[in-house]
Amino acid sequence: MNNNYYAVLMAGGVGSRFWPISTTENPKQFHDMLGTGDTLIQKTFKRLQKFVPTANILILTNERYNDLVLEQLPLVKQEQVVLEPAMRNTAPCILYAALKIQKMNPNGLMIVAPSDHWIEDEEAFAKDVTTCFKKCEEGDVLCTLGIQPTFPNTGFGYIEFEKSEAKGLKKVHQFREKPDYETAKEFLAQGNFLWNAGIFMWSVKTIVNAFKNFQPTQYSLFESGISCYNNTDEKEFIQENYPKAENISIDYAILERSKSIFVLPATFDWNDLGTWGSLYDKLDKDTDNNAVVGSKVISQDAHGNMIRSPKDKIVVVDGLEDYIIVDKEEVLLIYPKSKEQDIKQVLTKVKSTFGDKYA
Repeated sequence: MNNNYYAVLMAGGVGSRFWPISTTENPKQFHDMLGTGDTLIQKTFKRLQKFVPTANILILTNERYNDLVLEQLPLVKQEQVVLEPAMRNTAPCILYAALKIQKMNPNGLMIVAPSDHWIEDEEAFAKDVTTCFKKCEEGDVLCTLGIQPTFPNTGFGYIEFEKSEAKGLKKVHQFREKPDYETAKEFLAQGNFLWNAGIFMWSVKTIVNAFKNFQPTQYSLFESGISCYNNTDEKEFIQENYPKAENISIDYAILERSKSIFVLPATFDWNDLGTWGSLYDKLDKDTDNNAVVGSKVISQDAHGNMIRSPKDKIVVVDGLEDYIIVDKEEVLLIYPKSKEQDIKQVLTKVKSTFGDKYA
């Protein structure tokens, strides 16, 4: 296994579209959403372990989730958990992690990967990532994995690559924001657009230099703490300085500015597991086309539902079609799948009406 390979596992999100299972105190990456016996973060960690040394995997998360990470990933040491004292989007935390890795190993190559995605063919995933790592070793380039679109999805950003590029890695022309439906259809018709999966590979030297060039203020803030990183002074420095960082995504901060980005069309199946509907798509279905996690279901004239309850709880459903039915302790959600994007607004209303304890 290559000791220059590092991974930064992004595990700080709340996943509010998976409410009521996913909450601020215990978000979706720490749940067994698929009913496999492993939580999403455990599955992602095991996937990365196949080609990244265990000691080289950093878990980047909010400080409130520190104990959850250590509980669910017993092979991880405290020093591998990189804690954010404030939520500042993806650019600051990636720069922070990159500087820590660079101090450990100036020759380090790192993958930044979300902790809550579904990937079935893990061997293909490992092969695609190592292909990108080899490209990053050859020069000062940034790499990303793109997903071949299967329909005009308006919920993802898109990556437009140069049409002249042959097979394999392709030069990125530009990143495109989440489109409306007609624009998404045009992207698919053109044939040189991929979904942006938020999976990135680069050398620590290249990404740090990119911040130095495109985000000099951000770079100066974190660079001033280099003497503190990976020792006992780090926590105090981060507690004081991290909240000063600009709240900006890696896409806006670096990727949309760089001219040296390559994308590799992924050779594996992928799902971002962003909503109950996307989870439904990936689960096995019963004879009534219901997807069931945990429950013992009796259904009558009930089709196409996403049903989740505590393990072995009996759930009787009659007359519902294409609904999300989630039973969790003090909350029961029965909601149309067609309106799943509105669950965030429902959560806001629940908080304002009944308090934060249910969120």
